[in-house]
Amino acid sequence: MLLGSPPGSAAGARLVAKGRGWRERRLGASSGGAGGSLAALRSRCHKMSHFSCEDEALLQSMLRQLLQSVKEKITGAPSVECAEEILLHLEETDENFHNYEFVKYLRQYICSALGSVIEEETDKCTSAQNQGEGTGYDTLVQHVTKKTRESKEYREMMHSLKNVMMVAVESLINKFEEDQMRNKEMHRKIKKEQHSAYYTDNCSDSDSSFNQSYTFMTQEQLQLLVERLDPTQPKEVRQEAMQTLCSAPPSDVLNCESWPNLRKHLTMSLSDPDSTFSDKILRFYAKTFSSSPLNMTREVYTSLAKHLELFFLSGEKCVPTISDGVDITNTEIIRLLKKMRLLNEYQREVPSFWIRHPEKYMEEIVESTLLLLSVKREQRHLVSPKLLDPVYFLALLDIKAVWFKKWMHAYYSRTVVLRLLEKKYKSLITASVQQCVYYFESCESAVDGTSRVCVLPQQHISSYQKTFYTGQELQYIYFVHSLCLLGRLLIYKQGRNLFPIQLENRKGFISLTDLLVLFIRFIYCSPTCPKTALTVHTGNYCPAVLVTEVLQILCDRTECATECVYTNTVIDALLHPIHNLLNGTQMNINCPETSLIHIADILARIAAVEDGLSLLLYGGNTNSAKKDSFTAAHTIVQFTKKLLDENISVLSGSEMMPALKGAFIFVCRQMYGTCEGLQVLIPYGLHESIAEAWKKASLLSERIPTPVPGTDSISSGNQESQNIMVWEETLLDDLLNFAATPKGLLLLHNTGAFNECVTFMFSRFSKKLQVSGCERFGYGVMVTQMAATSPGAVALQRSGFIKALITELWAVLESGRDDLRVTHPSSIPVDPIDRSCQKSFLALVNLLSYPVIYELIGDQELPNKPEYSLREVPTNVIDVIDRLIILNSEAKIHSLFSYEQSHIFGLRLLSVLCCDLDTLLLLESQYKISQVLLNDQKENVIETSEGPGNFIIDGLSVERNHVLVRINLTGGPTERILPLRILNKGTDPYPWPMFSSYPLPRFYLSEARRKADVGQDSDLNKLLASLKNPEKQIVWIENCRRQFCKIMKAKPDVINGTILAELIEKLVLHLSENPSECYFGTGVYEAADANVKNESLSSVQQLGIKLTVRYGKYLNLLKDDAENDLCLVLMHCDKFLKQQQTSVKSSLRCLQRGYAGYDWFASSVFLIMSGDKEKTLTFLHRFSSLLISAFLWMPRLCVSVHLPIDTAESGIHPVYFCSAHYIEMLLKAELPLVFSAFHMSGFTPSQICQQWLTQCFWNYMDWSEICHYIATCIFLGPDYQIYMCISVFKHLQQDILQHTQTQDLQVFLKEEALHRFRVSDYLEYMESLEPTYRPVLLRDMRNIRVQCT
Repeated sequence: MLLGSPPGSAAGARLVAKGRGWRERRLGASSGGAGGSLAALRSRCHKMSHFSCEDEALLQSMLRQLLQSVKEKITGAPSVECAEEILLHLEETDENFHNYEFVKYLRQYICSALGSVIEEETDKCTSAQNQGEGTGYDTLVQHVTKKTRESKEYREMMHSLKNVMMVAVESLINKFEEDQMRNKEMHRKIKKEQHSAYYTDNCSDSDSSFNQSYTFMTQEQLQLLVERLDPTQPKEVRQEAMQTLCSAPPSDVLNCESWPNLRKHLTMSLSDPDSTFSDKILRFYAKTFSSSPLNMTREVYTSLAKHLELFFLSGEKCVPTISDGVDITNTEIIRLLKKMRLLNEYQREVPSFWIRHPEKYMEEIVESTLLLLSVKREQRHLVSPKLLDPVYFLALLDIKAVWFKKWMHAYYSRTVVLRLLEKKYKSLITASVQQCVYYFESCESAVDGTSRVCVLPQQHISSYQKTFYTGQELQYIYFVHSLCLLGRLLIYKQGRNLFPIQLENRKGFISLTDLLVLFIRFIYCSPTCPKTALTVHTGNYCPAVLVTEVLQILCDRTECATECVYTNTVIDALLHPIHNLLNGTQMNINCPETSLIHIADILARIAAVEDGLSLLLYGGNTNSAKKDSFTAAHTIVQFTKKLLDENISVLSGSEMMPALKGAFIFVCRQMYGTCEGLQVLIPYGLHESIAEAWKKASLLSERIPTPVPGTDSISSGNQESQNIMVWEETLLDDLLNFAATPKGLLLLHNTGAFNECVTFMFSRFSKKLQVSGCERFGYGVMVTQMAATSPGAVALQRSGFIKALITELWAVLESGRDDLRVTHPSSIPVDPIDRSCQKSFLALVNLLSYPVIYELIGDQELPNKPEYSLREVPTNVIDVIDRLIILNSEAKIHSLFSYEQSHIFGLRLLSVLCCDLDTLLLLESQYKISQVLLNDQKENVIETSEGPGNFIIDGLSVERNHVLVRINLTGGPTERILPLRILNKGTDPYPWPMFSSYPLPRFYLSEARRKADVGQDSDLNKLLASLKNPEKQIVWIENCRRQFCKIMKAKPDVINGTILAELIEKLVLHLSENPSECYFGTGVYEAADANVKNESLSSVQQLGIKLTVRYGKYLNLLKDDAENDLCLVLMHCDKFLKQQQTSVKSSLRCLQRGYAGYDWFASSVFLIMSGDKEKTLTFLHRFSSLLISAFLWMPRLCVSVHLPIDTAESGIHPVYFCSAHYIEMLLKAELPLVFSAFHMSGFTPSQICQQWLTQCFWNYMDWSEICHYIATCIFLGPDYQIYMCISVFKHLQQDILQHTQTQDLQVFLKEEALHRFRVSDYLEYMESLEPTYRPVLLRDMRNIRVQCT
């Protein structure tokens, strides 16, 4: 842009130079498509009407005309910025502006590119104006301009135009010629001035070309300069010519016709004995690198690389041998290192911009580099010492191969590098592997005491300037460079394809696995390193640390880790020192603590990924049901146990023991944090060992005296105290992660550290700290697991977690976010739950399961204060119900800033909570919520002179109507109709009838299904006959099950009503008479109705009875007097089960009065038996002896004598710690996408499954499917309860994935019934799961009586 400056003016020269710098900066900041090369532009700008050389020349002439015309204006500009401003405002100041050919060209180009867009938008606006919507011409212009600038065509035009103009301007600058020649005397004078003023440095690097001025030269001058630089010319002539060359713009020099000859002269002159002369050449090269585009600098780079290649091949005496070492104060070595340094700096910088140029330029640079590094000078004599290769000097300057890392980063350059390595320069990779093998052999010899090997001395790490490197140090530096290069190579598939590699003088090949094993052995076979090597800092070149970094990168890339790391051979190499320590085998390990910590870090990363975890747990066996005692997991946990017991003599007394213990516990944590991992680790009782270590650390932290100021022990005492506190918190964190699974939660509770762990979790949660370095999500899963249990509820309340959650909810719901800047009012109507409250809403849904509700609000009355302050913030669950759900007073309504939004929030929460029938019964019995909602609806009626009128349709009345129907109707997806929460368009926006008193409108009742009349069926008759005449037990049971499955698949509807009752009656009768099938001893129970009538039923049970009878009548299963019989059934069950309960010492509310919820299974059996009290009681008494009763009949094992005492005192049911645990394990294996969706949502399958199973799928399945669920579990075994839940998740898979994206998964699962799910449709799928999982599931289900260890 500044080519109009007077050629003879120094100011003009500076403007041109600065303009060139501005141009380079703009090029550097442009996108990857805006390349600086015309060839690249032609290939990309097809829409520019095939922009040709003639077009480029024409465009340059237009630019010249424009700049010549404004030459006088920009010449006087004091700076480039001012000149740019003049050009930007040229239309306002130059009356001839529109006559310039360049302006005409731009106008024509814009019209051709955007004409159609402008016409289309103008037509649209004109049409709108004709219809009376427009406001005038100015608005039309503004609208069309805005739409045009937002169009795709405008963006494409600007992109193409920018590309073309960049090429034109660059070519114009590069081909600039002076209009007038200077005479010879003036030229010499200027050279001398510049020599004294600008070039005073004496290093190979130069200042940025953006801050320098140049002397512009003609082609004749440059030709004369080339002739004077000929090596045959006298030294003085060449010196003077070189000085002149340094003052010329590099771009002009590289564009001149004589550049090929000049390049040859410079390459030859680099070997000039005069270091001053070669330094000037390097200075010119450096300026070229910093100020010229790639199409020019590549030639300079390749010439420098070629010179170095010839230098090493020639065997110059100045190239030292390995045995001699390298003295970097030597003049020749300094010259060589300067050249290598300049080469390496360009290698590091060029990847940032070579993508904007043709690939052939990059390929020239890459190939010249690889050719140089592959140089191997043949030895003339076998005994002659080996000369140092170029790669040694490159490694000295770039020890960690940063240049290679940058070259491999982008796909654009990586493909070229890997292709050349594969086709031509594989020897470079071979040499790197060879160096690693050589260094390892040196390490082994050093360990054996037969030789010495060194690591890089601390002087290299410190600020001390090292001046001499011995042969051993050079070998080590090359080893580090090779290790980093190979580590980067293995990341990419094409790089891994270069293996296996054949080494010189060795039989066989080095495979990928061999290389990984070699790397791993460096960790524990490398020379002694200081223990401070654990500290992460950039100057650490310890082999173990370097190898660990490489392996960490490989482990973090799934595809790479699967191909390289996840093999038994690699795992065995990692565990080799651990096996030796466990077996007491003597090992020469330098710094064993450090080595083991590095190994633990790698193992933890492997265990954090599903494939790696499977390898550790099961080895090469993909079947998780088959136990292999020799897998890595067993070795790791055994070693961890010994570390915690301090039972390894080699490591005893080490200061690093806490760090070592923590590292291996973390590996185990990655395993026991999963269901399948916990199953493998449970037999070792690791939770007890960690808990014991935590108790010891806790005692030590209490005994440390408070430091007294002024004493000498302040610093040491504080440090010791801090170390113990860190160790104590680490152990708490490790214990806390047991809560990630249902069974792990029970183990955590049994350690006695449950409350402390939850408090620790809340402290980290409040500080927004990450769970761990390997965990992507927060504590949501752990909180949801805890919220499914009573002790978890109490611990969360005590820790302050629930208070913090509710306080945060109130802040966003009522107060709004303080940091949210309101620029305009929110739209009306608002969403039922605002996005700002969504997170808090889901957190409450996750938290408020029935165990939490019962523990926190059971037997508690609402505050119902006469007055509420606006500043009064709820702090617990009862406050949330009082302030947001049950708004039964004016004081509560007036205490809310956003009454409608807050109350809708509360009603939505109530709707989700009441999906758990136990929660519904509790809230109804304590707070009469249905009556409160009916009263609110009654107040929402329009009063007329004729009496009550229509209901007011608003957000609250619609939400209340939905909740009222949901809580008063029982049934599956086809048995009840729930009103929608949305309004329709048209004259009848809400077709659902509202009501303010009972009974419900019949509109919401589906037509009851009559009992099917079952005719004679041959398969059914066979099954009934088998049940009446049992033969050999095993054969008979299998035959009955086979017949049952056949009927269920072919004619599932026949298994219903009295047929179903007869089937399960007879089967349970025969099973209970078989000692091998009787899991529990039931004893003798004889009690008349008169004996139990004195027993009282809780209000929850009474409401449950009414609900059951109402549902039974709807199904035509019960008569009018069934309520009394059901009361007697429940009282008999309660009395019978109390005989098998033990006394426990616990503050949990759920353990004070027996089973806390309603007995949904007994009620289901009552309905199956059509309300026959005697049949129901007989069946339940016999059923209670079977193992399946522990999992179908929830009250069966409440504080039961059949459970270990600590399990009974925990209040955690086997359905949770056994069934739900295995549901999660199978879900991860069979439906990994569904499992991941749960994990991402912070919700757990165990919580929703516990809710489904507790209420026997009431309200989720139709009655016929509930009967099939119960019959399937009784006939086929308790493990089918788990398969049933997996089948449900399989049925819901697409819905689960969709609702995970909309972030309402937990609401969907709790509120929605299981539409179109039929047990018979999935029976075959359940049967396919049985062979794989039944051995493990039944074994653990039978072990619920055993103490968990």
